[in-house]
Amino acid sequence: MLFGWFDTAEVDRFASSLVDEVLHRLPPAQIGDSGKKTRERISRMTDVLSDQVRAFARAHRLNVYKRARLGNRVKWQLKGAGYPQAFVDAFTYEVVTLLTVARKG
Repeated sequence: MLFGWFDTAEVDRFASSLVDEVLHRLPPAQIGDSGKKTRERISRMTDVLSDQVRAFARAHRLNVYKRARLGNRVKWQLKGAGYPQAFVDAFTYEVVTLLTVARKG
């Protein structure tokens, strides 16, 4: 039972799928673009990914270690993909917040 507390295989897979989805929907080169089309893409991406994060949080019991691990994986994968630090921080904060709120709801 205690070892399940540290089993992060599902969390790691979900973090990778989340980053892959961000890469697909909003490549790093489009972050600086403030056009209407980019804003709409960001809005759609946010809606879809927020739903995915909430569904994952409801389907899995995520303790504090697993939530932190997921946030850390997302942060470093986005940073490694070339996203600006402000975007990485804001996106990671949003993911961890959604995980925490969905867990309580």
